[in-house]
Parts: sequence; C-alpha cells; structure tokens
Amino acid sequence: MVPSFPAECRHILEALGTVYHHDAEARKQGLSPDARLTYHQTHSRPVLEELHGWLTRQLDDHLVEPNSRLGQAIRDLLTHWSPLTLFLRQPGAPLDNSLCERALKKAILHRKNALFYKTSNGAHVGDLSMSLIHTCEREGVNPFAYLTALQRHADAMAANPGAWLPWNYEDTLAATAAATA
Repeated sequence: MVPSFPAECRHILEALGTVYHHDAEARKQGLSPDARLTYHQTHSRPVLEELHGWLTRQLDDHLVEPNSRLGQAIRDLLTHWSPLTLFLRQPGAPLDNSLCERALKKAILHRKNALFYKTSNGAHVGDLSMSLIHTCEREGVNPFAYLTALQRHADAMAANPGAWLPWNYEDTLAATAAATA
C-alpha cells in the first residue's frame, strides 16, 4: 500500500510513531499505569484526535476512493478506533497486542511442528513441554535451567509441585541447598 499512497501512509505512520515515542518516554520514566494514562491523555490524545479528523476527512471529502486499499484501511481504523485508543481511557491498557501476537505465533509454530508427532501421547508431552517453556519465558526464567532443575529434583517436585513452579523454583532451590549445607 505504501508505494501507491506514500504521502498518506507517511502521515499515518508518523502520527502513530509519535504515540509510540510517547509510550517509550512513559516507560523510560517508569510511570505508574495512572500516570502513564495522564501522560498519554496530555501528549498522545491531541495527536490521535488530529489523526482521526484527518482520516475522517479523507473519506468524507472524497480525497481517497472508499473502495481502494487505503480507503478500506482507513475505514477499518475508524471502525476500530475505540478499542485502538483504549490506552487513552484505561490505566495500564497496552498500545497494541504485540504480546498476544507473539504468544499466538509460538502456538501456531508448535501446532505446525506437532504434525510430526508419532503418537497422541507424544503430542501431549510436546504440548506440556511447550507450555512450560513459554511460561518460563514469560516469567523471565531460563527454560533449560528450569527443566534441568525439575529433572534433578523430581522426587521433591512430586512431593510439593507448587514449590517448583517457574516463578518460585529458584527460591526452592536455594532453600534446598541451604538445608543440605
């Protein structure tokens, strides 16, 4: 679409780039969700109000053919404007759903790879392993170190599984090491 509508695409991307810059600044400052909301309401809302007006004018003033790819993209943006700008109304709302998309990509890749399991049980084990690995990654835990610790402490894990969850297994390892020292 950019080669066909370079000026229009540039205008939209620059406006959105400004909003993402504001969000990066809010993160850099370590703002709380409420303070981030206020920051975006002050800095990003005017940018998005101008963009909304510009998008609306493109269609209302027939500056863009409504059935063109750009016209359809503008209609989609305007149709979804409220959820796309939720971060201007709800503390803690993300600018986009990149986190969800990354998680879905992993699930889709796993589903594609799962076609090569030879048995249902093999697929089940693969599903459990991928779930553990993705949970570790989400919690900032090294999946290999975690799964290795589970294997080394299988009996202790079986006796108290809650102590060996990815977000607290390191404390359990430390307590185990301290008890045996």
